[in-house]
Amino acid sequence: MSEETTQAGTPHHGFEGDYRPSTAAPSPAQIQVEPLSSEFLMRLADALNTTLDLQTLLKRTADLVRAVIDYRIFAILLVNDRTRDLRMRFQIGHTPEAERMRIKMGHGIVGQVAQNRQAMLVNDVREVENYISANPAVRSELAVPLIVKNRVIGVIDIQSEQVGYFSPEHMRLLTLTASRIGQAIENARLYTRVSRQAQTLEVLNEISRELTSILDVDALLERVGQLLRRIIDFQMFSVWLLNENDQVLENRYAVRFGQRFDPNEKIPLHRGIVGLAIDERRLVHVPDVRKDQRYHMFNPEARSEMAVPLIYKGKVIGVLDIEHTRTNYFNEDHERAMTTLSAQIAISIENARLYQRVAQQEQRLEKDLAMAREVQLRLLPPGKPKHKNAEFATRFIPARSIGGDLYDFIPYDVTRSAVVLGDVSGKATAAALYAALVSGIMRSEASQDPSPSAMLELLNDSLQERKLDAQYVVMLYSLWNDENRTVQIANAGASQPLICRNGDVDFVHAEGFPLGMFPNVKYEEFTISTQPGDSLIFFSDGITDALNMEEEMFGDDRLKAVVKKTFHKPAAKIADAILAEVGKFQGEREHFDDETVVVLKVL
Repeated sequence: MSEETTQAGTPHHGFEGDYRPSTAAPSPAQIQVEPLSSEFLMRLADALNTTLDLQTLLKRTADLVRAVIDYRIFAILLVNDRTRDLRMRFQIGHTPEAERMRIKMGHGIVGQVAQNRQAMLVNDVREVENYISANPAVRSELAVPLIVKNRVIGVIDIQSEQVGYFSPEHMRLLTLTASRIGQAIENARLYTRVSRQAQTLEVLNEISRELTSILDVDALLERVGQLLRRIIDFQMFSVWLLNENDQVLENRYAVRFGQRFDPNEKIPLHRGIVGLAIDERRLVHVPDVRKDQRYHMFNPEARSEMAVPLIYKGKVIGVLDIEHTRTNYFNEDHERAMTTLSAQIAISIENARLYQRVAQQEQRLEKDLAMAREVQLRLLPPGKPKHKNAEFATRFIPARSIGGDLYDFIPYDVTRSAVVLGDVSGKATAAALYAALVSGIMRSEASQDPSPSAMLELLNDSLQERKLDAQYVVMLYSLWNDENRTVQIANAGASQPLICRNGDVDFVHAEGFPLGMFPNVKYEEFTISTQPGDSLIFFSDGITDALNMEEEMFGDDRLKAVVKKTFHKPAAKIADAILAEVGKFQGEREHFDDETVVVLKVL
């Protein structure tokens, strides 16, 4: 029964008992008071020293008091330090309605005893002005304060249906008993608080570990609501997150009486208790929202409310709001738990948001990579040149992350074809687009039939005009003349090609600066006269730089060995053998760069 209900009818305090007056009750003169013996004091000490459980202690106290005073209605009320009222913690003979009462200091006999710090013996409660009666049968009452370190912590109250039932000796015995058990009650309450706090910390630690593993915001907030109930038996709970663009709070999760609901509401940043928590960047606790003008009604049933801001790296990102239908429901333990938990929740929310942003970026990146791969593949020539005295073979394995390798065959006339192998700096979309730019310039300039060195100079000048920071391309440009079986070669920083004749393998020592790095660059050009059976192998650095599981590079020597072993085979077989050996060398290691091979076999 709430205090408001108590005051709505007849004022009462003499708690309504379950017993009716006994017609055979003895008169005060017949009551024999058991002398306070050493045995009683020993039993009292034993009751105080052998338990730290509050309910056990209170029950033992009731049993011991009954040993010296034959009561029928008994209660121990303790002071609530936060609300400064008295609440029944143990009773015998009272109704549930009486047990739920909240007695203010100074009200009724119990309230007067607590306020005045003096025991009261009332022979006839009907003669007490403003006596609060819950049981019309009650006639006499005895109440003594529980005082610890000069502080009232509660009251022991006993009642009788008989006038003048209690004597001064009863009051002396009960006062003595109260003086002995006060400290024990405080110790038990302290132990209960410490145990509850330890349990709360354990739960908070468990919650913190679990929340860090949830990376979906909606699932995270739902789990917060479920886990928070293990600490606070709330009735209404909501999470509001800040929308910085609109400067409003958006409800992302709400539950009422155990049921999820979607209020679909946005509120201004500075409205209500949640707005105050944001403005003052601290937990706001309102014991009775009806008495607070700042309250903005969200749940009509709410009476008490706590709002705590979610702060991440000094920035408010939202608010946790918790409500109950009872006034003064939340306490200091709840405040500490909410404050501690809010910090972890803020971190978890930001982690989940970051994960979602990264996931979205990864999706966009996957689309970009798919586009880059498509661009790269479309740059590759659809077929190979057809000449009487030479055959060509190409093999290309793109890396998982798109690289910038490109190769091309550009027809000059019936007897001449250019063989191009390049590698653009960087990876992914930027490399693919830069490769497309280079390929477009190169095919445009090919109409002038430039020599390999002239083509590289034209490309370098064009890229200088369109210069991009940190972008360049290495390229090997060669021109096959099928009529006289010669190859003209110019190199702009690419891997030097191999030439194989009768099983002897060596590099073509052509060098030069990458395209797009320096202006006005001149490139050397080499002309090689070939013989039937000769092979020229053009390859990207993805071949020689390939790594195995032991961090070893495939290198030049292994490549030469493969070419020497297969020099007598057709171009396609040589290209297949090279990639097969590189793949075998790498094993399960991921390919970090494109692998490109172009083989020219002289017939």
